Amino acid sequence: MAIAGAWLRRARRALDAEPDCVAFGSLVLREAEVAHGSGDLALATSLARTALDLGRRLPSPDLEAQALQTIGRVLIDSGQLSEGLGHLDEAMLSAVEGRLDAYTTGKVHCSMISACEQLGDLRRAAEWTDATLRWSETHPLAMWPGICRVHHAALLHLHGDWQAAEREAQRACAELDGFHVGNVAAGYTEIGEIRRRLGDLQGAEEAFAKAEAICGQQSAGLALVRLAQHRIDAAAAIVTRLLGEQTWNELARAKLLPARVQIAVAAGELDTAATAASELERVATDYKSPALSAAAFSARGRLELAQGHASEACATLQQAVQHWSQLEVPYEVATARLLLGQACRNCGDEDGASRSFARAADIFDRLGAAIDTQQLRDLTGRPSLPAGLTEREAEVLGLVASGRTNKEIASALHLSQRTVARHLSNIFTKVGVTSRTAAAAFAYEHDLN
Repeated sequence: MAIAGAWLRRARRALDAEPDCVAFGSLVLREAEVAHGSGDLALATSLARTALDLGRRLPSPDLEAQALQTIGRVLIDSGQLSEGLGHLDEAMLSAVEGRLDAYTTGKVHCSMISACEQLGDLRRAAEWTDATLRWSETHPLAMWPGICRVHHAALLHLHGDWQAAEREAQRACAELDGFHVGNVAAGYTEIGEIRRRLGDLQGAEEAFAKAEAICGQQSAGLALVRLAQHRIDAAAAIVTRLLGEQTWNELARAKLLPARVQIAVAAGELDTAATAASELERVATDYKSPALSAAAFSARGRLELAQGHASEACATLQQAVQHWSQLEVPYEVATARLLLGQACRNCGDEDGASRSFARAADIFDRLGAAIDTQQLRDLTGRPSLPAGLTEREAEVLGLVASGRTNKEIASALHLSQRTVARHLSNIFTKVGVTSRTAAAAFAYEHDLN
């Protein structure tokens, strides 16, 4: 930041005598972005409006559109959602009309996607990501395909296609390596999250370490890795530090608060968890975010369960399941169902608990979420499978051992061949083999045939 500031000061000295040009407007926008990043939203807005006025006066459609998207993002962070999205929509109109150069078009598209992700509007984010990815492929020598892949990987991850998500994130990191470090770090963070959910904690740590080496920051995902390793103090220290660094950005804080609640509950610090859950609920309401609202219900339900308020937890977690289901994010649905099953059991509703556990197990099994599957086994008293295999993976492995092809396995289990291939990839990784023959040998060794 010190070097960047020095360049901005040098540019300001060079351009102060020529305030009526596009270069001066671009400089003012960079100054606005710095002010935004530091939390000085009033200064950021003032600077961006100066650039907007200049873009319209010159006229320069590119400068105008960049100023509109900057103002839009600042307004969203200040809680003025309608006005902020309105500015972004106006910038997008110029982009889709083909009035902008490639750089500005890509910048406006990516800003809109980031805003949608920030607000938890996953459907709108998906629509814009698909459109932007198609556009970016016409600019293969620029940075846009790689940046779009980071967004695409995040959406694939949320919607449960974890193998495709990791491939897309790996490709993004390769394409952006050396010239867009922020998005390379975001790509490795995405890879870490996927591996964490698969139960590959070592692989997750490696990916998170690469992200940290690039951007200098840890992530909530690393805190949850520490929690899975039963290093609760380390997990709490990471998430506490991350929240301490986010002093003004409520949406950034909100992304960290679900982990804060989960870790605090595990540590038995229910007052800390309650404070975090209340903050998350307030931000979700203020920003009208579908994803944050679902996260708030899950966090509150987790807390109520820990407090021994089983009836209240059942009602809250039913809301969480409903909200996550509407967003079509299977892992979050399954996690809420796991908690709901525990709440039902604590209420004496064993049938309800069994139904909720079974639905969670089916989703975790399909995704290959090894740690969550093991937690369910512990809750339901079912015997563990070797190497963290899920029920479905063990079933697929048994059929591999019997000599069946992917097509035959798909037919027998009423799955697509693509799903069977995904299960096989997870199986090979978990049991540490690279061939069907070796996988079959593992199956015979562990009586899975």
